[in-house]
Amino acid sequence: MKTLLLIDIQNDYFSGGANPLSGAEKSAENAGRILAKFRADGLPVIFIKHLSVRPGSTFFLPETDGAEINDAVKPRADETVIEKHFPNSFRETGLKEFLDSHGIKEIVVCGMMTHMCVDATVRAAKDYGYDVTLIHDACATKDLMIDGVTVKACDVHNSFVAAMNYYYAEAVTTDKYLNQ
Repeated sequence: MKTLLLIDIQNDYFSGGANPLSGAEKSAENAGRILAKFRADGLPVIFIKHLSVRPGSTFFLPETDGAEINDAVKPRADETVIEKHFPNSFRETGLKEFLDSHGIKEIVVCGMMTHMCVDATVRAAKDYGYDVTLIHDACATKDLMIDGVTVKACDVHNSFVAAMNYYYAEAVTTDKYLNQ
C-alpha cells in the first residue's frame, strides 16, 4: 500500500508569511493535484505540520496562522496530521509506527523545504526501507548563502532533487505521476 506524505505546506512559507519560499504557490497547487488523486483513489494521506518550539524560532510558531497548513492542501477531519519539531518527519513522531501499522511500503512525497525537511524525511524513509517517489515540482525552497555567495532557489532545489533521485527516491513531475 502507498500513502501521500505532505510535508510542511504551511502558511509561513507563502507570500506574506514569515519565511516565504520561491514558487510556494505553484508547488502547493501541484501538491493539491496529487492530493486530489489520492483522495479520489481512497488512498491514505498524511499531513506533516512543523511547529517550532526552540528558543528564537521566527516561523511556524505554535498557535499562529503561519503554522497552519495552507488552504491549497487543507486536511479533512478524517485525515491524519502528525506534528513534528525537527526537519526529519520520523524523528520523535509516530510516523513510522503509523506507516507500519497500516502496511504502507511506498511513500509519495510533496512538501517544503526541498533542502531541509523534504530531504531529511526522504532519506530517512529510504533508510527505513520504504520506496519513495518525490513529486519534485510539488516542492519548494529558497535562496541560500554560502561564503557570501547566493545560491538561487532553483539551483538549491535542483541539486537536492538530483541527489535524492540518485538513490533515495524516484523524482518525477506532477504530470508524469498523474499520467502513469
